[in-house]
Amino acid sequence: MLICPGGAYAWTSPREAEPVAIRLASHGFQCFVLDYSCCPTGAEYPVALAQALLAIKTLRENSEAWHVDPEKIAICGFSAGGHLAANVSCDYNNEEALKLIGGKKDEGKPNASLLCYPVITSGDFAHKDSIKNLLGSRFSPEMEEYVSLEKRVTENNPPTFLWHTFEDNAVPVQNSLFYALALKEKNVPFEMHIFPNGSHGLSLADPETNRAGVAGTLKDVSKWPELAAAFLNKTFGE
Repeated sequence: MLICPGGAYAWTSPREAEPVAIRLASHGFQCFVLDYSCCPTGAEYPVALAQALLAIKTLRENSEAWHVDPEKIAICGFSAGGHLAANVSCDYNNEEALKLIGGKKDEGKPNASLLCYPVITSGDFAHKDSIKNLLGSRFSPEMEEYVSLEKRVTENNPPTFLWHTFEDNAVPVQNSLFYALALKEKNVPFEMHIFPNGSHGLSLADPETNRAGVAGTLKDVSKWPELAAAFLNKTFGE
């Protein structure tokens, strides 16, 4: 499991990093956190995509030593990290990104994807700051369109688990809905959970990851790791 924290492509949130890795490890997954480069360092598209592809490539190359099944690698992302995880899932053979890492076709393809309140669209209902930070000096109408991921889904996307909250006012639930509809159109298996309550950035929605009383602790939302684990076990035939 490769975990991509959120942070609007401006930083990577620790609340969506080690605590998530520990929780998913309790379900039997070998977890790794990707601290990908963001806007303040001058990184712009496709640097984060290339880093995520390199991370998956590295996991496969070291699978025996690290006790990883190379055919059961999932990528998990939150908010802007969800955009990154979805970007990897849609565009793992991106020629520009592969050139940056010396990668080969299909080396970075995940076998499953977990998207947690993800940034997906760059159109209506977009989280504009994430898109601007992602593209940096490369921002243009054409590139803005290119990174609107509901338009990039293909029949080769991996099986996908999504969750969002109805009340999310930062990254509206339409982001997950658009992506799920695109998956359905391409006949890609997915499971989606929309919880009625909860703000953006809930992470595990438990006391450990409650952001100074802002994100909240919600018992129904806090069940998502169990739901995701069941989805992955079914997907991987376990």
